[in-house]
Amino acid sequence: MYFSHDLPRIESLKDYSPALVTEVFSSSRELIGEFSVEKRYLIRLSEVAPIFIKAILAAEDDTFFQHKGVDPFGIFRAALKNIRSFEIKQGGSTITQQIVKSLLLTSERKFSRKIKEAILAIRIEQALAKQDILTLYLNQIYFGRGAYGIEAASRVYFGKSALQLTLPEAAFLAGLPKAPSSSRNIDKGLERWRYVLGRMQELNFITADERDTAEKNPPGFIPAPANTSAILKAPYFVEHVRKELEQKYGADMLYKGGLKIETTVDLRLQEAAEGAVQRGVEAYGKRSGKKDAPSKVQSALLCMDPYTGDIRALVGGRDFYANQFNRAVQAQRQPGSAFKPIIYAAGLDKGYTPATVFIDAPLVFEAAGPGIFWEPQNYDRTFTGPLTLRKALTQSRNIVTVKILKYIGAEYVIDYAKNLGMTGEFSPNLALSLGTCSVSLLNLVRAYSVFCAQGVASEPIFISRILDREGKVLEDNRPRLRQAISPQTAFLISSMLQSVVEEGTGKKVRALNRPCAGKTGTTNDVRDAWFIGFTPQLVAGVWLGFDDLSPLGKHETGAVAASPVWLDFMQQALQNEPVQPFKAPDGIIYVKVNPETGLPPAAGEDGIFESFREGNAPGMTQQEKPADDNASGLFPQTEALPDSAQ
Repeated sequence: MYFSHDLPRIESLKDYSPALVTEVFSSSRELIGEFSVEKRYLIRLSEVAPIFIKAILAAEDDTFFQHKGVDPFGIFRAALKNIRSFEIKQGGSTITQQIVKSLLLTSERKFSRKIKEAILAIRIEQALAKQDILTLYLNQIYFGRGAYGIEAASRVYFGKSALQLTLPEAAFLAGLPKAPSSSRNIDKGLERWRYVLGRMQELNFITADERDTAEKNPPGFIPAPANTSAILKAPYFVEHVRKELEQKYGADMLYKGGLKIETTVDLRLQEAAEGAVQRGVEAYGKRSGKKDAPSKVQSALLCMDPYTGDIRALVGGRDFYANQFNRAVQAQRQPGSAFKPIIYAAGLDKGYTPATVFIDAPLVFEAAGPGIFWEPQNYDRTFTGPLTLRKALTQSRNIVTVKILKYIGAEYVIDYAKNLGMTGEFSPNLALSLGTCSVSLLNLVRAYSVFCAQGVASEPIFISRILDREGKVLEDNRPRLRQAISPQTAFLISSMLQSVVEEGTGKKVRALNRPCAGKTGTTNDVRDAWFIGFTPQLVAGVWLGFDDLSPLGKHETGAVAASPVWLDFMQQALQNEPVQPFKAPDGIIYVKVNPETGLPPAAGEDGIFESFREGNAPGMTQQEKPADDNASGLFPQTEALPDSAQ
């Protein structure tokens, strides 16, 4: 009674809840990442190879199924064997006693602790079935290499599950709990391994022939992991998920909770994205002629399902292990002309049509004060005169974009961009027409996805489902959709972006040989190169630039630096996928117009079929409003005035 009055209660073993590994899976259920402080996976006894159970019993407690928690004869036998061999070959503690030592008592070396250990072991045997005790033990014990429990040990040493262990592998692992440090000393580990095989033969668990065959075929090991947490694939994606989880659930739940995280990443598309980014960076290095360019230039790619919001691929930089900054999500860069489709779409919702004619001619604005003027320029510093909105977007004419923004208002465009799901820094002035706001690649892809999905905006989804250690669903993230703009506006801007690909700055991606739409973007001084585009199946965006905002080089526009990366990715992503057209929604009509005037062709004039919203065809088409070239107060006092953007 003296030793039992302050013993811990064994009921806690029935609620055994150790620290477990959180696992992250791709959309096809392939493991892509793990987070833990103790590498452990809870398994049932039926999920362990029977040969390992024989091996561990032979090594640790061969009378486990006979004794009642303590084995006096085993203690005596182990002591005698150890005296004869002049080293510790066998331990006297039963498996049940080892559970007590690991889970209920401290490891202090006192006679009183050994008495308490024996009492508790007997109580455990009275409270739990042998199978439950063995399951506890196999999930709890340490095997070296940061592996707790037999499932973790099997994965860490041999890259397989505990159910797949062979005799040589089982014997090696069974020898580790007594001396887990022997995992760092192969000779010592193999000596212990031969001892376990010998014990298995002595106990008739295996035959002499099986022992001989096993000893001639020692196990092959996989390299030891660097740490208990590992990102196996899609590193920028997995790291983004890790940050989300830690912020929402806390570090304890993330690293000890044994969560199962099901994500949206498609590993086939992810591999295509990583390869395309790498080839794009290398191609830039060859064009630039600078030896250090490939090691310093950065690129990002993000692919999204426009109908669900699922993020299918994400590359946040050229080398995650050199720099973990995620340029697809975290970086805020100026989009240049990649922002123009948002302004044009807003104009369509104000009554303009693809055939509305604007005058591409010089403009002068009084800017910060008397005597200070801003003269926006087109990228090629020429002016083309009258042209339709479709042609203006196709040719990426800055002057027309400035006029649209002036007429419909910067505040309206900013609200419009936010309605498409964009966040960032937007200044309500005319410089916005040249993409001088700061946005992320994710933001731009999200906005373009609305055009692709007939006006429906979807919240980006990285995590599709989260299960706790018991299999209970903590999160089940279904698509969150809303009608942001009309299907008709979405179709019209998509049609205009198809012209960008067919005839304009996006011509390089015509090689995709299927309907696609998109827009290049290049910022002032060529610091950022973009291409954001979509097919009826997928939307994706590419960015290329330097972290320190260094110029890419005079000719490194979005068309040169970014669109080939997008094309490379999409060619692989859509391989074996059926070719699909962009379908016009109800409320769209086609009318023949003069491509120069945007009006119905006169007798003898050539015409093309243009798409219009019903009720807004020629005859009702809004032409350019008279320009007020002396507008003032459109820029804040300290605004830096850009001169061009493509």
